[in-house]
Amino acid sequence: MLSFTETHCREDLFPLTLTRAVADIRVGILTIREKWQISGLEISDEIPANIIPSRAFFEEVGKGGLHTALASKESYRVFQFPWDMPQLNDWAIRMDFELLTRNKHSENVPTSNHILGRNEDIFLLPRVNMEHCYLNTTQGPIYIDEGATIMEGSMLRGPLYMGKDAVTKMGAAIYGASSIGKGCIIGGEVKNSIFFNYSNKAHDGYIGDAVIGEWCNLGAGTSCSNLRNTATEVRVWHMHSGTYKNGGLKCGLIMGDHSRASINSSFNTGSVVGVSANIFQPGALLPKYIPSFTWGADGREKYQLDKALADIKNWMAFKQQGLEPEQILTLTKIYNNQS
Repeated sequence: MLSFTETHCREDLFPLTLTRAVADIRVGILTIREKWQISGLEISDEIPANIIPSRAFFEEVGKGGLHTALASKESYRVFQFPWDMPQLNDWAIRMDFELLTRNKHSENVPTSNHILGRNEDIFLLPRVNMEHCYLNTTQGPIYIDEGATIMEGSMLRGPLYMGKDAVTKMGAAIYGASSIGKGCIIGGEVKNSIFFNYSNKAHDGYIGDAVIGEWCNLGAGTSCSNLRNTATEVRVWHMHSGTYKNGGLKCGLIMGDHSRASINSSFNTGSVVGVSANIFQPGALLPKYIPSFTWGADGREKYQLDKALADIKNWMAFKQQGLEPEQILTLTKIYNNQS
């Protein structure tokens, strides 16, 4: 059984790790845990959970052990903060594509679609519904998981992952390097972003260089800035230390699980939103940090726990899912710590 260590990075990855282990974070096509499971390796050493491995890394582990592979530093990448993840997603998608498609055959791409680039850089699993779309693999591969629906007119540019049963709306423009999780609904424009499972950005608006947790919903017209007008380093709120840190030249929105934004919400460059925030303040640029269980946008009013849990259950029911008892305990703990 694989064992992961995360004490060196867990708090740096808030709000994403308020509701999950570091190993269950998706970077690229797979979560860290899934990458190791697919590798088939069984090792007794504790694995740093914030390591993004490649097939070459797993081969090195198999030959010389974990510590030998970690010493090379060429066949893996490390993420310490949420804003690291979009910066590494291009590499991670390519590595996962190689890991998942080796010695396997793709379903055929329907002939109504227009392909720019190499056909072999597109991999479709069964039951993908895709007609009259544009796929560009000149900058990286495209992997579309089982049961995904890519509506007509969608424009997909690799490197890109579309998750199982995910949907892109008509005319959606999705740039690399983006990862769209299971059951997500995506419309408008998305660039270099990671959506965890079951989140929606179903309408027009722009999301770039962002990480969106599970069960989030971005209302029509919602957009985020990912570049300062001064073209200088983005300052991002670090939840654990209560200070701002440098997030690179481009950083969009970091949003925890179960948070939602009303129509026409405008997120500042490098914004951070906690867990289960209900955000509404149309027409104004939102604060750069919105705590968990915020009602509104300014953080003065709390989203009451019983109401928040009821609303979460309502949203999950849309996709035939339910809130498990352990998830309720986790959310209750986050709420009490936020009080």
